[in-house]
Amino acid sequence: MAKENIRNVAVIAHVDHGKTTLIDALLKQTHVFRDNEKEMSEQCILDSSDLEREKGITILAKNCTVFYKGIKINIIDTPGHADFSGEVERTLGMADGALLIIDAQEGPMPQTRFVLKKALELGLKIIVVINKIDKQFADVDRAISKTSDLFLDIATDETQIDFPVLYAVGRAGAVYNEVPSDLNEPQNALQLLDKIIDYVPAPKGESSGLFKMVVSSLDHDIHLGQIILGKIYSGTISEGQEVILAQKPETKLKIERVMVNSGLTRIKTEKAEAGDIVALSGIQEVEIGMTLTDPKEPSPLPAPKISEPTLHMSLGPNTSPFSGKEGQFCTARQLEERLNRELKKNLSLRVEKMDNNKFKISGRGELHLAILLETMRREGYEMEVGKPEVIVKNIDGADSEPVEEVDIIVPEMHVGTINRELGARGGSLIKMSPLTETEMEFIYEIPTRALIGLRSLLLTQTKGTVVFNSIVTGYAPLGKPLQKLRQGALVSAETGPALSYGLENAQGRGITFVDPGIQVYEGMIIGLGAKENDIDINVCKGKHLTNIRAASADKMIQLAPSTILSLEQSLDFLENDELLEITPKSLRLRKKFLTDLDRRRAKRAG
Repeated sequence: MAKENIRNVAVIAHVDHGKTTLIDALLKQTHVFRDNEKEMSEQCILDSSDLEREKGITILAKNCTVFYKGIKINIIDTPGHADFSGEVERTLGMADGALLIIDAQEGPMPQTRFVLKKALELGLKIIVVINKIDKQFADVDRAISKTSDLFLDIATDETQIDFPVLYAVGRAGAVYNEVPSDLNEPQNALQLLDKIIDYVPAPKGESSGLFKMVVSSLDHDIHLGQIILGKIYSGTISEGQEVILAQKPETKLKIERVMVNSGLTRIKTEKAEAGDIVALSGIQEVEIGMTLTDPKEPSPLPAPKISEPTLHMSLGPNTSPFSGKEGQFCTARQLEERLNRELKKNLSLRVEKMDNNKFKISGRGELHLAILLETMRREGYEMEVGKPEVIVKNIDGADSEPVEEVDIIVPEMHVGTINRELGARGGSLIKMSPLTETEMEFIYEIPTRALIGLRSLLLTQTKGTVVFNSIVTGYAPLGKPLQKLRQGALVSAETGPALSYGLENAQGRGITFVDPGIQVYEGMIIGLGAKENDIDINVCKGKHLTNIRAASADKMIQLAPSTILSLEQSLDFLENDELLEITPKSLRLRKKFLTDLDRRRAKRAG
């Protein structure tokens, strides 16, 4: 298809502002699916993985295509969470314009600033969509005002501050040129496509030139093997054509198949031209950011710039007494192979092999690392990891740590909780203002290391009502160590099945993480105590049977329900002397040194 009839547009936004829901409406209303197909009744169609559906977020950027009025519109759905900003950075280069989706109640949020800045740096034409105008406390005028201020703050060209605005109710599939007086009037989202056709330019590049393309993404097909995706910068590509990698010009490669998107699927095509987004098979040794080019023109195109990681943790084979009992892949070699595969497509990840058969993995945040660990766990891998720690950089001769801007929205009743917890972690209040009649918004500046575990804590203390977002804004000199904010652990003193009698004794000291019948081992953390110091406790202890009866002899043991921690909560729980054992079936917290004697020796030595 000629590039004049192509539009490449990315959909960017802060997390949960409605990107994927709006794309659902476009896919359904352009008849990508038949009326009897299951997708017509589904939500978040592009969020296809189990983890994305469970967490309600987009993790990986995805492409789809709709056809409207003879124009092919390639849509790139990008993640909204700051931890997956690498996905945004690597895929925006395929777009010529962007839909910036903004919640009518919340307005621009931290990730909104990040994605907009990246889009403007690439010269993308921006269409602003004020979404969720049907919310009870939606304030469209305020959202537009804050959006205009954001453009003024980060625009590098005066033409960038002039942008069209549309209004939407994403879940109803409705887009408006103006805020309607009656939101119940029948409406569709097709005028959003009209605006894309009119405002977003056709791709640059000439089909008459030599072929060039930056590899923006990698995929895998069970039949075709590795698939590389990207936008053709110039020239054409067809089946059987010879190309080279600009970074490895000595090896000639042959394209086996050329595919383009149609709806959610890929279809084979004889030839693709400049401006189109294509999927190519037949090339194996390639990395994201490399340039695929005609052998006559070996010079590379600029690779996408990816933000540096902010957190790291150790990862290695499981060394607990239960090692190898629940996982399919348990060795250091298997873990290394899996991490190397992840490096090819996860640009924000860094992996460093250490001397002790372990690896140091670095990522953009807790959620970024937790998603990787959960994915590996579901694939059958067994491992142990240490406490996440901030990456300290040397800047101008001084140790410096990443600092984040935190945006918190809570009901007024929890204002004291926010001030107390952020104050205890050394946060600096930048702004506090009412967002609605019942909600307050806080903006804090705080070191990244102080944020570890804070999200989970606030969700618990506010009964799940907090809206918590953060983004790295820069580096500052390393501050003083944080005080320990967690109480001591309840540590199993024996190996065996946990019994009700022993757990009843443990619950007199704190909260427990295991139920009766669960196998535990010496040194395993089975709960959180009420005091600062760790407590060794025998939860395998049963009640002694005697022939002497007492008034309380037949009293039934009543236990409080155990607290089950998710993978992210388990990572937040860890202290420096603890590890998290991860298997396909279980998550177990443990001490690095399992016996009390070894822990005492390590404490004296350290």
